[in-house]
Amino acid sequence: MNFSRTLLTKLEHAGSVCALTGAGISAESGVPTFRGDNGLWSKFKPEELANFDAFIRNPALVWEWYSYRKKVMRDVRPNPGHEALVSLERMVADFTLITQNVDNLHRRAGNKNVLELHGNIERSYCIDCGRFVHDVVIAEKGRVPACEHCGGLVRPDVVWFGEFLPQEIFADAEQAARRADVFLCIGTSAVVYPAASLSLIAKEAGSYVVEINVERTDLSSRFDETVLGKAGDILPSLIREFRSLKEPHP
Repeated sequence: MNFSRTLLTKLEHAGSVCALTGAGISAESGVPTFRGDNGLWSKFKPEELANFDAFIRNPALVWEWYSYRKKVMRDVRPNPGHEALVSLERMVADFTLITQNVDNLHRRAGNKNVLELHGNIERSYCIDCGRFVHDVVIAEKGRVPACEHCGGLVRPDVVWFGEFLPQEIFADAEQAARRADVFLCIGTSAVVYPAASLSLIAKEAGSYVVEINVERTDLSSRFDETVLGKAGDILPSLIREFRSLKEPHP
């Protein structure tokens, strides 16, 4: 795959690189969107389950859905796109990975500096005392996990409909976007705000912004480059060319 000389040169001299990932990179691992699933859950819209009122009204039902989702995500694996981003993190002095995904695949692949805008399905917390629980297993239908410390309801640590993104994490994401010399926008439709604003923040701050996606988006015309294709194909190829520039030649 041939990448522009400008992109390779920008990467070669970049002191800071930031990547924003969306559902596209997870879809390549087989993570479903959970819209239109067969069986029981096809009767529900995600908006009907992924919100705080639904949880308070019927926590057992919401946890049954999330237990199903957790099982599905445990069975998928990071793909070459995820692995390429791990390599990129090791090659750049200042690298930040911002993700809209909750599947934990970036951390499982090996990325360290990850900002999860929408949370992580593998974490949970008590809605009363705020204590985190890292491994909730629902052994029987209808059981709702309770906090071992205060007895409060435990919920998945994901951002539900009607909730704000975690302010400190988004502030860190904005800072990473502003200082990035190269900003990669990967597998995201660029229509979900405020996450979609990060690429524009990077662009306004002088970053070289590159979109990697299977199709063009509403923001494509505002980016420096758009590379069409799957992240699992494009990113490993980009890393190979980048590595060849970094390695000393005889």
